[in-house]
Amino acid sequence: MLTKGPAKKVTIFINEDTQHHMMALHDSIMTFLMHKGVSGATATRAYSGFGSHQLMHTPKVEVLAQHLPIRIEFVETAEKVEEILPTLYEMVNDGLIEVQDTTVVKFAHKSVKPEPKLPHEHKQGPATLLRVYLGEADKWHGQPLYDAIVNKLRMMDIAGATVYRGIMGYGAKGHEHKRSVFHPMRDVPIMLSVIDSPDKIAAAAETIEGMLEDGLIVTSDVEMVRLVRGKTAMEAPDAAGKTR
Repeated sequence: MLTKGPAKKVTIFINEDTQHHMMALHDSIMTFLMHKGVSGATATRAYSGFGSHQLMHTPKVEVLAQHLPIRIEFVETAEKVEEILPTLYEMVNDGLIEVQDTTVVKFAHKSVKPEPKLPHEHKQGPATLLRVYLGEADKWHGQPLYDAIVNKLRMMDIAGATVYRGIMGYGAKGHEHKRSVFHPMRDVPIMLSVIDSPDKIAAAAETIEGMLEDGLIVTSDVEMVRLVRGKTAMEAPDAAGKTR
């Protein structure tokens, strides 16, 4: 257990897209550290960087944004670091591992007893699925149309909406829409998916139709099963309707 006094700080530099056993290497490392009982670790995503390959990784170019650096850092006892370092050495086959002597001035661990949760709320019944197809470049009063639609749906008290961004597609005009390294600003396809009661979806579809100039609105009858997480005793409303 980490205590006040001498310790080791370990910093690991890897690329975001590096894989390890069919999953992201940074996820594998964080999972490994947690299972080995490391007191705590932090993974941060850098804005830009370069390494021994002398290639600048930056979000300004989409193909390079996939390789942005990830920094994982944790502080532990020398014994724990010595125990887990061989495995980390095997996991990181393209990156950098740095170990420094450090001193823990204060290590505070507050034990928090979890509050009991109320049962999950279960709702089931007939509903309507609404899907809206449009382009990423479509605008509504100067803002992206998909953003304006989501804001409008929120104001209409729609249960929820999800925006999907496509990588390629074409519409009624036959124009191909795709994003590539050479054409980073093409009008890629956007799809919004919304599920709610039939009357709310009918009102939402009518509103969206007035905002959409070039696109497609589709509705389907579905069976909805909605689970809402159970609230804690502190979150539950009291007799006056106020949350404690």
